[in-house]
Amino acid sequence: MKNPVGWFEIYVQDMERAKTFYETVFNEKLTKLDTPGLELWAFEMHNEGYGTAGALVKMPGVQSGGNSVLVYFKCEDCAVEAAKVIKAGGRIEKEKFSIGQYGFITLVFDTENNMIGLHSMK
Repeated sequence: MKNPVGWFEIYVQDMERAKTFYETVFNEKLTKLDTPGLELWAFEMHNEGYGTAGALVKMPGVQSGGNSVLVYFKCEDCAVEAAKVIKAGGRIEKEKFSIGQYGFITLVFDTENNMIGLHSMK
């Protein structure tokens, strides 16, 4: 059995600003991928690990924000990462709230006007 999602991309206009936001909120360095015609900076990937890999993408003609796909990042306690969002230049859409037996989520916007979700079990 496999999870249905194999990769995600978050489109950005200002890569340096977006990288700073995600590296600050998740305390993780992104890695540049060698790709012709577009700029990709990947989140840490583990081929045998659990979950889905993905990257920030800057591609000519593709705007950030306003899309209808929401990526959720796993957190130990989503309030911790949410506390870093404002300082990193983003904004909180909906503070941490319970989703019952499935834990808690916080909805935030990054510096490129993309909404992302933060999910934790506590």
